[in-house]
Amino acid sequence: MARAPLLQLTDISLTFGGDPVFDGLSLAVQQGDRVALVGRNGSGKSTLMKVMAGLVEADSGLRAVPPATCVGYMEQDPDMSGFATLGDWAAQNLAPGEEYRLEMAAEGLKLDAGRDPATASGGERRRAALAKLMAEAPELMLLDEPTNHLDIEAIAWLEAELKQTKAAFVLISHDRAFLKHLTRATLWIDRGAVRRQETGFEGFEAWRDKVWEDEDVARHKLDRKIKSEARWAVEGISARRKRNQGRVRALQDLRAERANQIRRQGTAAMALGEGPTSGRKVIEATGLSKDYDGKRIVQGFDLTVMRGDRIAFVGPNGVGKTTLIKMLLGEVQPDEGAVKHGTNLEIAVFDQARARLDPDATLWDSLTNDPLMAVSGSSDQVMVRDNPRHVVGYLKDFLFDEAQARAPVRSLSGGEKARLLLAKIMAQTSNLLVLDEPTNDLDIETLDLLQDLLGEYEGTVLLVSHDRDFLDRVATTTVAMEGDGRATLYAGGWSDYRSQRGADAPAKADTAKPAPKKAAPAPKPKAEAAKPKLSFTEKHRLEELPAVIDRLGKEIAKLEELLADPELFGREPVKFRKATEALTERQQALDAAETEWLELEEKAGA
Repeated sequence: MARAPLLQLTDISLTFGGDPVFDGLSLAVQQGDRVALVGRNGSGKSTLMKVMAGLVEADSGLRAVPPATCVGYMEQDPDMSGFATLGDWAAQNLAPGEEYRLEMAAEGLKLDAGRDPATASGGERRRAALAKLMAEAPELMLLDEPTNHLDIEAIAWLEAELKQTKAAFVLISHDRAFLKHLTRATLWIDRGAVRRQETGFEGFEAWRDKVWEDEDVARHKLDRKIKSEARWAVEGISARRKRNQGRVRALQDLRAERANQIRRQGTAAMALGEGPTSGRKVIEATGLSKDYDGKRIVQGFDLTVMRGDRIAFVGPNGVGKTTLIKMLLGEVQPDEGAVKHGTNLEIAVFDQARARLDPDATLWDSLTNDPLMAVSGSSDQVMVRDNPRHVVGYLKDFLFDEAQARAPVRSLSGGEKARLLLAKIMAQTSNLLVLDEPTNDLDIETLDLLQDLLGEYEGTVLLVSHDRDFLDRVATTTVAMEGDGRATLYAGGWSDYRSQRGADAPAKADTAKPAPKKAAPAPKPKAEAAKPKLSFTEKHRLEELPAVIDRLGKEIAKLEELLADPELFGREPVKFRKATEALTERQQALDAAETEWLELEEKAGA
């Protein structure tokens, strides 16, 4: 028997400012659904979620929710007036005896429930809204960027809670890892249309690229047909004008069809302007110690930053990541220790607080009045990497249209504000780029472009982010800050750090490759492993086996997670069989790899 949907939208149409956002949109969310809602910044994701929540009324169409079904929405800017604390506001709908659920959510999300709403930051208010939603446990949860303002530990807690919940949820997020781990279906908003695919976000990009490829092929065929018919109209119509008016009208219809096709939004034309080459040694910090508001930030911290390094700083919110970076830049003085800068440094900073954006200024004024971009004697030109550009043309590079140029910054979405700040940063030339939470609110395509630009950037990057996937793609070194002054260096990005540290073990300074699970001793450094008793092939194999073992372990974990779904066998028996066979195959491969590693390690040390 088919399940009744928890939420049904039928033939929804909505227009803002004369432009249609949705037209004839229909969708349903069923019990147990775990849906990723994706699309470009400005495509209408948050608007659609508000329609689903009943907070925005469509111009036409029907929203239906079965009686007694609770739909919960994570409010972005909740009204907390009249409540003494964040906890009082979050607990307002809980029945007596259910307060423990809020306490658990507040602990997991690191929310100070006793804080006065009047003094709470925007991030704290959003965490309160998320804690409220989790504590109320509705049948359907609508989550709009829930990981913003959460550190990695809180994201992991939320991820674990959503994995085990029986509730359905629809999720908007820029965090690839979060989406991949949680979703089983994808809603894609593209140019006012909503498509659905019954696979999670992990398959989204391949699906999107296939849709776009098919569109390009169809558009190319249509262009060729129009060209052929237009040639016929010019060369052959005069002698047969009366007989062929139908064909002329068909040509007009083809041209109308082509004109009505909505072009895909392109990627931002972003570029990083590189300044002069810095010295080989960019920053040298020795013996740094710092207390701030009675809290130990770092103690005895040493770091050498070389030209071209991409160093990520990770750790819980409030641990002092931004403070440490400011010490490295010379903006904050350490209590002990010293920082030396290399030569020819040109620094550009992306500030997570968006301090360089005046909410009351227009986009136009934000650029033309910036001292780093202003062109003397001009009100419509900006200096972009030492070249004058018209302000509207430069804004278009970052996907803003001409109408937005005179709009106030406060009217922008979170992703649009991030793009505007990137426009300011990228107008400068630099050889040391500091990115403090750059990934918040950016869509997947812009994140991809930013990652590619950082890959080609010949300067040095200092990065703070809670986006695990982005850290893995960008960072070459990770500084893990875990409180009480502990700051430890690890080679690689987030996954490398976790492998070297161990999921629950205390942080260690060892940056060697991770040892296999069943082996007591860790692999010896390359210099010791390369002994004459091993052949060249065996030495190479010994060095690569830890990575092979790690990969197989991750694949096994994914398959076990898939097979843990009790409904999988009945719902998708073929998928269940293939997953079972793949799990057996990888377990056998893991046993063989671990045995081989132990034999080679024993031979090397004999």
